[in-house]
Amino acid sequence: MNRFPILLRWVLWVGLIFLLVFTLMRFGLYYVFNKQGNSFFDVLDAFLLGLRFDLRVVAIICLFVLLLSSIPFFNPFKTSSGKRFWNWFFFLLCFVLFLFYVADFAHYAYLTQRLNASVLNYLKDALISMKMVWQSYPVVWLILALVGGSLLLGWIIRRILQRVEKNSDNTTRRRRNTSMLVACLLFGLLIFGKFDQYPLRWSDAFDLNNDYKAGLALNPFESFFNTLSFRHNPYDEKKVKEFFPLMADLLGKSSTMDSIPDFNRKINPADTASNPSMNVILVICESFSSYKSTVGGNPLNTTPFFDSMARKGILFDRCFVPAYGTARGVWATLTGTPDVSMPQTASRNPAAVDQHTIINDFNGYEKFYFIGGSPSWANIRGLLMNNIKDLNLYDEQTLEVPKVDVWGVSDKNLFLEANKILATQSKPFFAVIQTADNHRPYTIPEEDLKEFRKLDPPKGGVKKYGFESLEQLNAFRYTDYCFWKFMEAAEKENYFSNTVFVFVGDHGLPGDPGKLYPKSWSEQRLAVYHVPLLFYAPQKLSAKKSDKICSQIDVLPTIAGICKIPYTNSTLGRDLLAPNAGPGLAFIFDSDFIQVGVLNDSVYFRRQLSTGNEELVSIISNTPLDKSPTKDKVSSELRKLSEAYFETSRWLLLHNRKK
Repeated sequence: MNRFPILLRWVLWVGLIFLLVFTLMRFGLYYVFNKQGNSFFDVLDAFLLGLRFDLRVVAIICLFVLLLSSIPFFNPFKTSSGKRFWNWFFFLLCFVLFLFYVADFAHYAYLTQRLNASVLNYLKDALISMKMVWQSYPVVWLILALVGGSLLLGWIIRRILQRVEKNSDNTTRRRRNTSMLVACLLFGLLIFGKFDQYPLRWSDAFDLNNDYKAGLALNPFESFFNTLSFRHNPYDEKKVKEFFPLMADLLGKSSTMDSIPDFNRKINPADTASNPSMNVILVICESFSSYKSTVGGNPLNTTPFFDSMARKGILFDRCFVPAYGTARGVWATLTGTPDVSMPQTASRNPAAVDQHTIINDFNGYEKFYFIGGSPSWANIRGLLMNNIKDLNLYDEQTLEVPKVDVWGVSDKNLFLEANKILATQSKPFFAVIQTADNHRPYTIPEEDLKEFRKLDPPKGGVKKYGFESLEQLNAFRYTDYCFWKFMEAAEKENYFSNTVFVFVGDHGLPGDPGKLYPKSWSEQRLAVYHVPLLFYAPQKLSAKKSDKICSQIDVLPTIAGICKIPYTNSTLGRDLLAPNAGPGLAFIFDSDFIQVGVLNDSVYFRRQLSTGNEELVSIISNTPLDKSPTKDKVSSELRKLSEAYFETSRWLLLHNRKK
């Protein structure tokens, strides 16, 4: 190390000491809480991933020390004030780090979860919490241990400073500057965590497919600070209990409740044994806005192939997503719970990563998820790998086709690669395919332009028909082309005749549907949430078009009903084809304007949570409802429903754990 500048030598030694401490803490967690009897080699992958999380924390510390010490006043090798500052700094830092680990071990012992920001909620009842801690733990000894450990580690760092200081710094100015620049770049790379489009994220721990190993890989800093932004979005259990009878009645469940609400409904089809296992292919379509499509009435005939399928399948033309955004759409579809997290999505919350999904009730099925880009986007990897048992995940790294842009491989190649893999399956399968090309930068690969023809600007321009640009229009049409190429390939495979294909948009798009829809669809942004929902199995399902209001959260229960499998529904979705499906309703949460709302067959009610402002508008005409004699009654009913959905959804995000 003598070839490095003296300041950098000291910083690297400090980093090595902290890395050793963090590693010892991970070994401590392993030995104390290894209730599964895993050998060290069984969890080696967790330790290696944990090393990367620890290196991130070490790099943050080292980069901070290096940059601040570049100021002469804080340089411990130039001023005595700098030495005193760093001696105190490292004592306090060590105390805080050890405090995190003590709290983390206690939290894990109690809840089998790494420390998260929910512990800060105890500050609301600080006196009671302090009494509980005092009566439950050896507080005095813990404080002495914290102070003693901090003094010891601080003394070690001080001794390292003294030893490094004895060695002369013979490096030239040019070498010092170069070394500092390289060190900063190295620390930046360690903070980013990997050579990829996306940084290292907490959800990468759940690629290990084991809750214990995922917890072992994380450290308390990663789990705490990643949940910090979610602590101000708590649920109100009193309100959840208050609204439980209303929600239970809506979902067709007994409203009896013990200490906590129980939304579990066990569905057992009567004729299960007489039906062969149907395959499922669920396509989550990027930005598949209904008013831009042919089935939505767009005069440009943008999706003729999808329209041809819709005429042979079961089309719900008034389906709504609970919230705008791909991450929220994927969450709602796979879990059955609207993502009402603020300000970030539920998939980014480590405390919500444990979720029951009806996909796991397809016993004996192979499970697949195909995404053209990276599942590290929005931390969706954690939702997938932690909750779908034995999932086969294919992404831009494992698909044998080249990337075309930031979103990975083209949708056409994604579909064709999925088809190749599914065609080889000997067991029934449940596959999810998530598209992305109908999104900026609206890439259409050169290889497809020989067959796919771009549309020239239509008369009157593209905005007249709800599109913001010609590129967006052609990308939407390219989506339909990809559907065609996929189904063309699938029809040649043996699995086709025994498969239900399900298409649903992840969300709609802002825009003006013009005269196609009433004003509320643009003024109240309903077009943002409106997507087609199609169940297509021409040899199994009779064609039908339904204008019943429904939701993205209804997708999985309806698929399970079509496949006639027994399943447990623990959230808010309903089987749309069941005789007792209930009234047509859809809940909408607007995270941008912090609004909650509910649609029924004719009206849309929404309420702004911070101001209490309310609106009730027609979704079937432009007639104002101000003078309607039933306005107050309808508003009151939908206000209660919207609040019930919202409070229940907030609770379910943290209480819909795997069965």
